Amino acid sequence: MATKITDNDIRALKLRFGIVGESPALLAAIRRAMLVAPIDLSVLIIGESGSGKESFPKIIHESSPRKHKKYIAVNCGAIPEGTIDSELFGHVKGSFTGAIADHKGYFEEADGGVIFLDEVAEMPMSTQARLLRVLENGEYLRVGDSTVRKTNIRIVAATNKDMLQAVKDGKFREDLYYRLSTVQINVPPLRDRGDDIVLLARLFLRNFISQNRTAEVTLTDDAQRLLKSYHWPGNVRQLKSVIEQVALFESGNSVDAATLRQYMPSTRETALTVQSQPNFDYNAEREQLFTLILSMRAEIESIKQRLDGVGPTSHVSSTVHELKRDTNPYLDMGKAGSDMNMASPYRNMQSEAQDLGHVDEVAPMDVEGETVKTLDETERETIETALRRNNGRRKLTAQELNISERTLYRKIKQYNLERQ
Repeated sequence: MATKITDNDIRALKLRFGIVGESPALLAAIRRAMLVAPIDLSVLIIGESGSGKESFPKIIHESSPRKHKKYIAVNCGAIPEGTIDSELFGHVKGSFTGAIADHKGYFEEADGGVIFLDEVAEMPMSTQARLLRVLENGEYLRVGDSTVRKTNIRIVAATNKDMLQAVKDGKFREDLYYRLSTVQINVPPLRDRGDDIVLLARLFLRNFISQNRTAEVTLTDDAQRLLKSYHWPGNVRQLKSVIEQVALFESGNSVDAATLRQYMPSTRETALTVQSQPNFDYNAEREQLFTLILSMRAEIESIKQRLDGVGPTSHVSSTVHELKRDTNPYLDMGKAGSDMNMASPYRNMQSEAQDLGHVDEVAPMDVEGETVKTLDETERETIETALRRNNGRRKLTAQELNISERTLYRKIKQYNLERQ
């Protein structure tokens, strides 16, 4: 017989884990987590980025018989593809360059406990095969080792992607999906939580004022209505960012809707964040990033001015449109995910201009003291600016640029932006 979960049980758990809200969808997700916690099944948590998925694996762990064993959280999207097997399953000395000693992986460290695999949809296919073996019989191999090891572990996974679409596109193993999703928990997005938005806003205001000893800030009725009507593509994380800005810059004031709207993200930023990538592939990602760079008004105007000064622009303009429409001639991404070479389309545009016989090159040159930036330079500046705007938080930066964290990681390494 299933354990009966009372309203008092849910209230106590919310207080324990700092969960704020009374929306039916949120309470249903909490109740589901409490019911499955004592049963040793794999759980898949589905919800948008920033919606609070990370609380549910902790609820399951702390409410299960494994609560006295280790709990390890792993962000699969933040680990480079070349090292993720070693991080999860360990390696033996000499198995690869830099393996100077035996290394225990997370599955060995958390034996008997719970491991939380966040962003599990970002896991490489080869690692998915290893994970499936662990789920089926608890067996795994360290990298470079032939000795089969056993682990007794419970897996809780989370994703913000459409997993069935990922399976359909060949990005995720179907058998692994069904093993992971024995029980699914759907975490509602903030926009569907009604009055919870105002409750959270008040909490964030109170916490900021208490921690920083600033003057009180109140939200008028129309400001509260604006909060509840906004789409919140960044969910709770985005709401907290907006409210903290309001608490800082409107200290001691009563904030109405007109004032609050000044702190809401612009239409362009919202569009970049709200777009999802259920049908993600490297060519599409490269096309989106390339289009973003080409759309920068200052750079386009600068190029046009130079072309106007040397001859007809129609042929080169058509070349730019052709580059945006068809990315395949310039890049073979493949499943291995090689680095993007954004300089290739620019070199092709340069050769087009040379064929016209009007200019010697389209590479960076000075005209009236102004320098044209290459696409590589523009891409680097775009990523660097986004990192700075998001205080170095790579997940938010990747969402803003509409690329995966893995690609952002490669670009940061390519342009030596680790200091950001």
